[in-house]
Amino acid sequence: PYRISFSCLPASWHFSLSPLVLPRLLLPSFRQLLLFGLLVGLLGLLYLLLVTGKGQDIWIRKDNYFHRHLARVTDVEATDTSNPNLNYGLVVDCGSSGSRVFVYCWPQHNGNPHDLLDIRQMRDQHRKPVVMKIKPGISELAKTPEKASDYIHPLLSFAAQHIPKHKHQETPLYILCTAGMRVLSDSQQEALLEDLRTDIPVHFNFLFSDSHVEVISGKQEGVYAWIGINFVLGRFNHVASERDAVVEVQVPGGDQQEALVRKRTAGVLDMGGVSTQIAYEVPKTVSFASPQQEEVAKNLLAEFNLGCDAHRTEHVYRVYVSTFLGFGGNAARQRYEEKLILVGLSRLLGLRVGQTAESPLLDPCLPTDLQDEVGPATQKLHLRGTGDFDHCRQLLQPFLNRTNETHSSLNGIYQPPIDYPNSQFYGFSEFYYCTEDVLRMGGDFNSSKYSIAAKGYCATQWKSLKERFDSGLYASHADVHRLKYQCFKSAWMYEVFHSGFSFPIDYKNLRTALLVYDKEVQWTLGAILYRTRFLPLRDIQQETLKGVHAHWHRSFSFVNNHYLFLACFLVVFLSILLYLLRLRRIHSCTTQRCTPSTVEWLEEGLGSPSLPITL
Repeated sequence: PYRISFSCLPASWHFSLSPLVLPRLLLPSFRQLLLFGLLVGLLGLLYLLLVTGKGQDIWIRKDNYFHRHLARVTDVEATDTSNPNLNYGLVVDCGSSGSRVFVYCWPQHNGNPHDLLDIRQMRDQHRKPVVMKIKPGISELAKTPEKASDYIHPLLSFAAQHIPKHKHQETPLYILCTAGMRVLSDSQQEALLEDLRTDIPVHFNFLFSDSHVEVISGKQEGVYAWIGINFVLGRFNHVASERDAVVEVQVPGGDQQEALVRKRTAGVLDMGGVSTQIAYEVPKTVSFASPQQEEVAKNLLAEFNLGCDAHRTEHVYRVYVSTFLGFGGNAARQRYEEKLILVGLSRLLGLRVGQTAESPLLDPCLPTDLQDEVGPATQKLHLRGTGDFDHCRQLLQPFLNRTNETHSSLNGIYQPPIDYPNSQFYGFSEFYYCTEDVLRMGGDFNSSKYSIAAKGYCATQWKSLKERFDSGLYASHADVHRLKYQCFKSAWMYEVFHSGFSFPIDYKNLRTALLVYDKEVQWTLGAILYRTRFLPLRDIQQETLKGVHAHWHRSFSFVNNHYLFLACFLVVFLSILLYLLRLRRIHSCTTQRCTPSTVEWLEEGLGSPSLPITL
């Protein structure tokens, strides 16, 4: 029998063994040890990549997804004005009918140049958005421009009460004027703006310069609205999860051979009473049918960088924006009635059709048997509805002013091609009212179901519709005016969407909405997001001055346990490897000194001399 004996002494460890009978597995060759070491090293490296790479990425995605949804919940809480790290910003929207001030706030930037500021609308102690509106519009002061600062004073005083006083001097103020000011002459505009530039710094300590007050174009307003909606939807956060749709983008001004894959943004459709607007990202470089079309396109395409670093291209966007005056729901109805009046005044078989209630002009765009009167008092035209949705659509098609030119939409205006299968649009204002107020179909738009519902509504007797309205079956804010012209507006919205903007009949990615995540998104949010895009540089520089230790610690917090485990594993493995190498060396030495008599002692069952080994 073979014998291995151990003895423990205070100074060292000793054990006795016979190197000739030591199992071969404990005395591997150098080549075996090397292969074994390489195998273990590869396994360790694979573990490191899987756990600290993919695992961290999944963790970050889940964490971002959680915080994105958490932000939607906390966004309705009252703003904590005692937070010293909270920043504020003001935007005054000077519209045609009145002016509104919006107060926004955001925490200190996280120092990551890839992220935008987390701007939210400020809420008071009652959790209501901090906003105030006054009437009339500032354009009414065109003849008395010296009163412009007095006009705006109540809005700024209201905002100043909600922002901590020590924050005023670092709170940017932007006064942006829209449609009402655009109709004034350049001299009238400048007189009003100059009064604001001169007097506001005297009475308020906000961060305000001459460039912070201006008249913006319809294109700028559309771009700001597009930015605001996509920001609330989280489309500028490029850490995409598996549920997020992506798109391949050719960055404007970049290398056309390289494409950037990022989250797909949402297009915006907005139909008001007077105008209709469309805005969407154009991810690929477009070609033009003619030099004239290219010249027009330059005025409709906006290229901008939302990031704080002009050298980074991840937040560079190319957006198409076009506004169509006269194509809103009410303006379209007015144009349609003017055409009816011309038809009614013409003689048909010797009778003046529509001049009396007994011989009304039949209108397929009104509900069945609805009696209506249009035109001035001296030329009243009597109408009676026939409720024919399809006929109404046919009559409305000439009002779209389409042309045969390729890539064109309403009024023959250039429209870049849309990748319909990989796109998403949100429809606001009349797109929502037409589908929800009466038809109760707001949300995901289905063209065939919408068409059937609209046909049914138009064909219903006006008496029955009035009874339903009196019973409260329609939306609370629907009125008699909506009931009368729902048939017309349903047909007009349908034609604008499918015939004007050329969306397919089976298009499934339009969502009509009044709010985004239960919030009314104003173009002012996009305006302050764009105009404060360089502010993160200040916070990034502050983080840099603090040193990189804090950033390293944050990034290390998730993977430190894995690195520690890997380090311990390598230490143990190297210890075993060195131990086996030492055994092999001892084995080689003892084999050379071994004699035949030694073997005989083993065969006779006698123990061999003990070999002291110190570990």
